[in-house]
Amino acid sequence: MRHLPFYFLLLHALFASSQDLPQTLTHPPPTPTTPHATLEQRAGTVIIVTVTVTPSTVPITPSYTNPVIFENDILNQTNYYRRQHNASTLIWNETLAAYAKQWAEPCDWKHSGGPYGENLAEGYTNVTSAIDAWAIESKEYKYSPPAGFSEKTGHFTQLIWKATTDVGCGVADCSANDDDNTRGKAVGWFLVCEYWPPGNVVGDHNEYFKDNVKPVVSLGVRLKVHGFGVWLMFGFAEAFLQLL
Repeated sequence: MRHLPFYFLLLHALFASSQDLPQTLTHPPPTPTTPHATLEQRAGTVIIVTVTVTPSTVPITPSYTNPVIFENDILNQTNYYRRQHNASTLIWNETLAAYAKQWAEPCDWKHSGGPYGENLAEGYTNVTSAIDAWAIESKEYKYSPPAGFSEKTGHFTQLIWKATTDVGCGVADCSANDDDNTRGKAVGWFLVCEYWPPGNVVGDHNEYFKDNVKPVVSLGVRLKVHGFGVWLMFGFAEAFLQLL
C-alpha cells in the first residue's frame, strides 16, 4: 500500500446552504516553485481545492454504502473523464481514503486543511452524479491560452490533472443536518475526495495548467501497414498517410 509524504497545501473553507448552486473556492496565488518539490521548497505554493453544493434527498444507495462498489464507482467515473483528456489512470490509495473518511464523518462543510488536493460534494444521490457534476465544468474551461484556475472549473481541473496519480475518497451520511444547515454542516451524502500529487497548482503564467489540463483527445486509430502509418481521425473529414 502506498503511503504519501506530507505536502504543503493552503485551503479555504466554504459555508453554504443546501439550496446554494454548485460553487468553488479561489484565492490570489503566489508563484509556485517546481511541481514536486519538498515541503520547504513549496512554501510559496498555493494549491486550490473546490466544493460542490447541490440540494438532494438521501436515499440508501450501494454507491455510498458498499465499500467495493464505492471504490469501483470512484475509479471508473474518475478515469472515464481522465482518459478523455489524455491523463493517466488513477489508482486507489488507502492513505487518502482513510484521510477523506475521517474528514467526512463529522459532516463539517469545509475543507480539511490537509496536504492533498481535495474536492468536496454534498447532496448527490450517488458517486457517479457527484463526479459528473465536477466534470461538467469542462464546458467553461479555455485551453488556449490555458485559463488557469477559476471558480467555475476548479473541480474539473483537479479531476483530470495529469500529474495526479492517486485518489482516495470517503463519504458520510449527513442527512441529520438536512433541516438545519445554518451551522456549517454538510447535508445529505457528504463526499470527500483526496488527490496526490495535488492539482490546481497556480502561478508561472499558468504553465502548470498548460502541462496538466489537456483538451479532449480526438477519437482516432493509427494503423501500421508495411512501414506506413495511417491516421484516421473520426470527427474530421479526412484521413492521411504519414511516413513513419
